[in-house]
Amino acid sequence: MAQIAFIGLGIMGKPMALNLLTAGHSVTVNSRSSKAYEDVSKAGGKSAPSIKEAIKDADFIITMVPDSADVEAVCLGEEGIYANAKKGALHIDCSSIQPGTSQNLAIAAKESGVRTIDAPVSGGEIGAIEATLSIMIGGDAKDVKEATPILEAMGKTIVHVGPSGSGQTVKAANQLIVAGTIQLVAESIVFLEAHGVDTEAAVKVLAGGLAGNAILNRKAEKMLKRDFTPGFRVELHHKDMGIVTAAARDAGVVIPLGAVVAQLMGSLKAQGDGHLDHSALLKLVEQLSGRK
Repeated sequence: MAQIAFIGLGIMGKPMALNLLTAGHSVTVNSRSSKAYEDVSKAGGKSAPSIKEAIKDADFIITMVPDSADVEAVCLGEEGIYANAKKGALHIDCSSIQPGTSQNLAIAAKESGVRTIDAPVSGGEIGAIEATLSIMIGGDAKDVKEATPILEAMGKTIVHVGPSGSGQTVKAANQLIVAGTIQLVAESIVFLEAHGVDTEAAVKVLAGGLAGNAILNRKAEKMLKRDFTPGFRVELHHKDMGIVTAAARDAGVVIPLGAVVAQLMGSLKAQGDGHLDHSALLKLVEQLSGRK
């Protein structure tokens, strides 16, 4: 049993923390959500009013917050993780942020006697609930090995992909693929509906062939029902597409299709749909097709 502090109990963070409790670990959480506190407490977890209090006895500190600035806010400064964690504690950042931010945080952590790895996750709310997340890790191999038993309580595919920042680079590529696939599935659904095809039957046969993919398996049914209850919000994927396009520009890589999807995601957010699931790209396809 490990002593774990978990910072950030959002759509994915809360089930991840609950899975750590199910695995038998001791978990103390800090979050802005009082409802999340209640759920964790019912499962045997503890809550703390501050980051400093949450991490004081922790051997492992997991952060799952929205953006680069949020990670920096909880890690740096007098009240942050690096100033208050035990020497030798291992910080596991599961947030999706800029690769360069992860690299800078690794330097700051080392100067404070804290170890850190970037371990962003993919799989959405369902993957978080079912503990089947894919976790891509950047950092020192020894630290990754030590963190693996903890990560195995939350994910199924756990891979060390390189030094600090590498996990975030792979996550950026993941978000590029996911956004592009959602867009193509959305276009296909609108296309099929326009031709009067039985879309449920069509999705079933498409999923069984070369066009089969996780988006069809996990998202298509709700897309057909126009149920955009968030499993992963548009506003977060918009942020991630910003990371992708910036990282691609820095590396001199051209991503023409990705750039278009990034603009479409941005348009959806600008129209006030940032709180919806990213599969709401379907709404935009309908609008552009004059079918809304």
